[in-house]
Amino acid sequence: MKQLYGVLLIVVSAAAFGAMAVLAPVAYNAGTNPISLLFLRFTIAGLAMALVMVVRKKEFPRGKLLLALALMGGVWYVAQSLAYFTALTMASAGLVALLLYLYPALVALISAIVFRERMTRPKLASLGIALAGAVLTIGPSKEGESLGVLLALTAAVLYATYIVVGEELMERVEALSATTVIMLAAAVSYGGIVALQGFRAPSGTGGWIAIVATAICSTVAIGTFFAGLEKVGASSAAVLSTVEPFVTVGLAALVLRERIEPVQLVGGFCILIAVAFLTRTEFVEVDTGSTH
Repeated sequence: MKQLYGVLLIVVSAAAFGAMAVLAPVAYNAGTNPISLLFLRFTIAGLAMALVMVVRKKEFPRGKLLLALALMGGVWYVAQSLAYFTALTMASAGLVALLLYLYPALVALISAIVFRERMTRPKLASLGIALAGAVLTIGPSKEGESLGVLLALTAAVLYATYIVVGEELMERVEALSATTVIMLAAAVSYGGIVALQGFRAPSGTGGWIAIVATAICSTVAIGTFFAGLEKVGASSAAVLSTVEPFVTVGLAALVLRERIEPVQLVGGFCILIAVAFLTRTEFVEVDTGSTH
């Protein structure tokens, strides 16, 4: 049951992250820019999470743990999100998204080398199927500028490392506390950037609704991801998170009226097959007493 709950948490996280990719263009069309959007996203979400902690009478982490989480949010997560969203302005979205989805393989590699996390053949097969599905789901991509490609690759490396480090930290702190600190730290960092570069507010109610919705999705995505990470491990979480592009393609068709190509549907089914296969593998490992 613990494994199934963890799988569901990671899938919910991926769906929320996928929804943000559809909400962002709505906010951009209303006049805001990536830095302003990210500042509002983390500020609103961070304050919301802090309120939840106060209501539930939860304590914030202290000492070295607080510092580690603050660095994850204020430096690592800010660098990753800024690299990714900036890359989207320099290269095609398909190319940038495809390059970002190198991160599951990087997570598996880092986990195996640094933490000696066991990578079974079924996990490797699931990873391969999921990555192939991600390629098909994202679809044909246009050639991007070299700097955009470099930033996308940087985002993939930063995100993979962020996931692996996050797994170790989550063994010592509750998901709610970690999420709150990470978001507030990111908000402070983006606040500094906005202070230097200026803030571009969206015009109209639609833009603000998109930003608030993005903040809500961000809160749900990060919180459920860390909670699921405790239960399924870094490599499995990385594979399960590849549901995200399938969600993005589906929502883009409904909200933005983007056309879904047959090859993208095939890719989506590949991702779902990989998720189902990985879920079965997790239960088998639990039954045989194996660990990640």
